[in-house]
Amino acid sequence: MGLVTSVAAQAASAADCPGHPDAIGTSRTIVVDPRAYPIIGTMQYGKTLPLQDREVVLTFDDGPLPKYSNLILDILAAHCAKATFFMVGSQASANPAGVRKVRDAGHTVATHTQNHPGGMDRLPFDRSKQEIEQGIASVTAALGDGTAPAPFLRIPGLRRTDEIEAYAASKGLQLWSADFPADDWRDVSASRVYELAMQRLERKGKGILLLHDIQPRTVTALPRILHEMKVRGYRIVHVVPATPGRPATPTEPQQWLLHPPSETVAISRWPKVPKFAAAGPAALPVPALSDLDWRNPDAATRAQRRGRAVPLPLIALWPRQIALPPSGVLAALPVPAASVFRIPDPLMLTSPGRRIDTANARATEVSAKLAGKSRRPQTSATQTAPKPEGAGAAPKPTDSRKNGRSVRVAGLKKR
Repeated sequence: MGLVTSVAAQAASAADCPGHPDAIGTSRTIVVDPRAYPIIGTMQYGKTLPLQDREVVLTFDDGPLPKYSNLILDILAAHCAKATFFMVGSQASANPAGVRKVRDAGHTVATHTQNHPGGMDRLPFDRSKQEIEQGIASVTAALGDGTAPAPFLRIPGLRRTDEIEAYAASKGLQLWSADFPADDWRDVSASRVYELAMQRLERKGKGILLLHDIQPRTVTALPRILHEMKVRGYRIVHVVPATPGRPATPTEPQQWLLHPPSETVAISRWPKVPKFAAAGPAALPVPALSDLDWRNPDAATRAQRRGRAVPLPLIALWPRQIALPPSGVLAALPVPAASVFRIPDPLMLTSPGRRIDTANARATEVSAKLAGKSRRPQTSATQTAPKPEGAGAAPKPTDSRKNGRSVRVAGLKKR
């Protein structure tokens, strides 16, 4: 059904453009209320225009510049495609005929500040407000019939601020961003502009295309873009503001999303946790022993009925109840006896007198052993030395103490 509707819309658009069978045309016009949705464009915001799949809104910035803006108008006329032009106030003042030409061709005339400041987000707020107001005044004067431009505003370079957004909403202006650009303001070729426009359109599936009607590369790339859009089944949508005599197109809030959730797909959402404050810690009851009873009186019956397993006895082999002392009463343990800390010692088992005698005996034994080691057998010189033959005189008696001492000393020295 969607394919049939798309083909029918394209045939109707081509039929509305006589003499141009290859024209993409304008499939429909939507009327929007700026106060209901004051900011649009997914390049910066969460919402965009309520477009169906494969619908595109053409927008052009920075004009009018006769040399190129008129060529853009001729290309759009050849395709019977309607667009929205965001005009700079100073350009409108310099070329008021170009502003009226856009209006007379059935396009939407919007504003783009007075002097196109590059860093509007860095300007003082009073200066930004002045740029917006003067731009509207200049375009209104260029129209020349007392009518004002559409209450659509785009900030140069999309350099928005919170103050600018709040001011625009207070004035009933709808602040436009975009859904995808073609980078035609950069120093790139016309082929690159075409490639970026189609690649990003395929990625988004629909949306607001940002172009510039003062660039020669845009003039070259636009016919190819429109032709390829028609080949791929895209459709052009024209956007106009609501007025007292022209009410806004009825829409649902989800239609203002770039990819609204499908009604045929269930969406699961986590429940929100309510915020609450606890008055204090909850006092839980003390568990009783009966709460820990794991016996099940029906277990034996189920086991017998199934005919499997061995039923357990209903009464466990250990006692079920344990007598506990009353709470707050401590158990009285016996005082340990002195014998618990006594260490047996063989020397400490005898009486004091016997211990003294034993010590003296050991000391005497040690002294005797030491004395025996120091005494050695002594032999006199007369006993050891042989007598010479023919010696008749007896030797002189010697002092035994002196000889013994000398022998000991000699023996010690010899050793």
